[in-house]
Amino acid sequence: DMRTRRLLSILGKGRILPRRLVYISTSGAYGDCAGRPIDETRTPAPQNARALRRVDAEQQIRCWGRRNGVAISILRAPGIYAAERLPVERLQRRIPALCTEDDVYTNHIHADDLAQITVYALFRACGGRIYHASDDHPMLMGEYFTRVATALNLPAPPRITRVEAEATLSASRLSFMRESRQLLNDRIKIELRVHLLYTDVDAFLKHANPSAVYGSVKF
Repeated sequence: DMRTRRLLSILGKGRILPRRLVYISTSGAYGDCAGRPIDETRTPAPQNARALRRVDAEQQIRCWGRRNGVAISILRAPGIYAAERLPVERLQRRIPALCTEDDVYTNHIHADDLAQITVYALFRACGGRIYHASDDHPMLMGEYFTRVATALNLPAPPRITRVEAEATLSASRLSFMRESRQLLNDRIKIELRVHLLYTDVDAFLKHANPSAVYGSVKF
């Protein structure tokens, strides 16, 4: 990850180093976990270029922190959502989701909760620690799209098999459908003492205003 390398080079030239640094990484660092619940002790196994860069950045930052006496915390975040970050365009374009028997578990975090987790990590995190910045309830990807569609009065996505998906969907969309995991988030609650604003996607969607959401979407 050349951006991280350049950032650390610039920080290293300063007269005063930061005391703490929080890096927001990706839960994609784990690759496919076959839908199993996992905690932060699981060994990374990134399976795409984006996740490989994030794991490389994590390693660079942690090594830099040890050399310079800076406390480093890593937040591995899943899919980030908010009123302006819902899959409205995807639903309107009727892009398919996997059928239930082929579907994968995904994890989510509201943007406001990710922001508060980041702040708490700056003040309360143990140095060198990794945290799952995720809400309480993983769900199947297709179920996520269906719940958003219901809340916004949109048609639910059509469902297709994995074989059909491999033949018709783009490589970037397929990359998310090839990985399944359920993130455990005990550390952010116990060590950072985080109280989530939205414990799951439904807690946000029940207050979602469709007209406000549509007005915030950039096409």
